[in-house]
Amino acid sequence: MKLEDGRVPDPELLTIGAFARAARLTASALRFYADSGLLRPARVDGTSGYRYYARDQVGRAVTIRRLREIDMPLERIAEVLDSGPAEAVRLIDDHVADLAHRAHQARETAAAVKAALGSSPRSRSVRVNGSVFTAAAEQVLTATIHEPDLPVLNGVHIEVSAGEVVLTATDRYRLATRTLVRSPGDDVTWSATADADELRLAMPWTRRRHDLLMSVRTGSISFRGDGTTRECRTLAEPFPDYRLMLASLPETRTRVLISRNALLRALEEQHDQRVRLHIRDSALTVSSKGRPVTAVVTGPALGIEFAVSTLHPAISSAVGPDVMLELAGNDQPVVVRSADDGDFTTLAMPVSPEGPAR
Repeated sequence: MKLEDGRVPDPELLTIGAFARAARLTASALRFYADSGLLRPARVDGTSGYRYYARDQVGRAVTIRRLREIDMPLERIAEVLDSGPAEAVRLIDDHVADLAHRAHQARETAAAVKAALGSSPRSRSVRVNGSVFTAAAEQVLTATIHEPDLPVLNGVHIEVSAGEVVLTATDRYRLATRTLVRSPGDDVTWSATADADELRLAMPWTRRRHDLLMSVRTGSISFRGDGTTRECRTLAEPFPDYRLMLASLPETRTRVLISRNALLRALEEQHDQRVRLHIRDSALTVSSKGRPVTAVVTGPALGIEFAVSTLHPAISSAVGPDVMLELAGNDQPVVVRSADDGDFTTLAMPVSPEGPAR
């Protein structure tokens, strides 16, 4: 391509069209950023007005695009680009915090409007202790996962029935379920699956409420306490039948009662992606080179292999000083129970010796 004055442009320069494709921006967006002083072309032909960009400007353009994707205003983007790394990080963190605050305010306003409209009937409320509920949610949230094809796996299933509230989550390799005793009252029953990300956002607030009232309406779960309300989006997809999974487990052959912290230390000393548990006599050894951890073993000796990313959360989310491991075989899920809090149960799937680590 020649310029109108006959000169050949610098081969290191990109036309606005080529630069737009490289940065995944439109040519009109580039013109806007140039006119605002945010991203000026490396060269503008004085006769034709054609704009050319240097290849090393692509990184700046991509950063602008990404910051615009999180709704950062242009003047703040200019500050980020002109700042050193530490100040740029602070500006971005401040902007994200502001977004989270505005999203929280939007959810509260939406909840108030929906309640005023009365367009979606709310179930009767169930009362639980806020700190106890939050601790239970923290335990089961370790078994959630982001999976685009199965969005329900990033959810916590909440079941309210006579006398209890059950929280459950699963990522297909782990299952965690916790039962809470509900406060006395009428026999309210309902179930819904809370979006895990929104539940995490609500938990600092729920933790500080002694009395927490939960109810469900189409599309959301409402948490009320101390005169304020938090809403948590619900997932429409049906939750996996975890009760059938638990009922289908084979009979336990070997039980291991072991110190939770000692087992965690043994797992954390390993550097491989997966570990093999050797269970025999009165000890459990993590991998062949690990040191034995004293345990109470009932049943035959057993060797079983796990991905560390599967087993470690199952152990770390347990409560109390001890955990109970229940094993049916080296190819069956291990059931992890908190020895002094038997209503919390986690399942962790093993890997085959020749299979890939999860």
